[in-house]
Amino acid sequence: MSIIDTEATLHEAHRDNHTHRDVNGGWLRPAVFGAMDGLVSNLALMTGVAGGDVSHRTIVITGLVGLAAGAFSMAAGEYTSVASQRELVEAELDVERRELRKHPKDEENELAELYASRGVEPELAREVARQLSRDPEMALEIHAREELGIDPGDLPSPLVAAVSSFTAFALGALLPLLPYLLGAQVMWPALVVALIGLFGCGAVVARVTARSWWYSGLRQLALGGAAAGVTYILGALFGTAVG
Repeated sequence: MSIIDTEATLHEAHRDNHTHRDVNGGWLRPAVFGAMDGLVSNLALMTGVAGGDVSHRTIVITGLVGLAAGAFSMAAGEYTSVASQRELVEAELDVERRELRKHPKDEENELAELYASRGVEPELAREVARQLSRDPEMALEIHAREELGIDPGDLPSPLVAAVSSFTAFALGALLPLLPYLLGAQVMWPALVVALIGLFGCGAVVARVTARSWWYSGLRQLALGGAAAGVTYILGALFGTAVG
């Protein structure tokens, strides 16, 4: 094998062994946790009501109301949170944009000092800062990333966040309700479906963690099952007290 072939093989091996998981979780993390939130909260709500020895119709209505209330609450909260964060970021970007317009040389020197503080030779740092500062939008993007830790071109959308949260929560909350909607008259089919869903959500979460799928699945199964058990006991106690 030639030296060129050897280097190519080593480069390929390095590239294969140097990939990283998405530590931010991308879309998967909020989607799975939104669904898990809906599943656990609606399961706990329905088991709590079932513990009070109420009718099948009451449990179904409780599940439907819990799904709608939780989904709308999640959407409203997520929209407000993301919109507020975006407005704050945009305000800070306006401040930086004005500074670049009023004091371009000072901002260029600031950027050069930043690169120099990270080990770049001072002369090279000044040249890099000078070239990057020629384009105002590029300069704004660089300053935003270095000073604020944000990408101006990648700000989250409040509407997308709200719709995603609503959908994920509603899908999760639907799982324990589904057997009742399909004709079940007792709680155990809903409980089985919900626990399977909890294990599945936990297993999917393992894609963005270092844990094995079965560990994450069993952990979520135990936590969700515990929540359902506690609310069932509380429902039974309150039902007896009220009755």
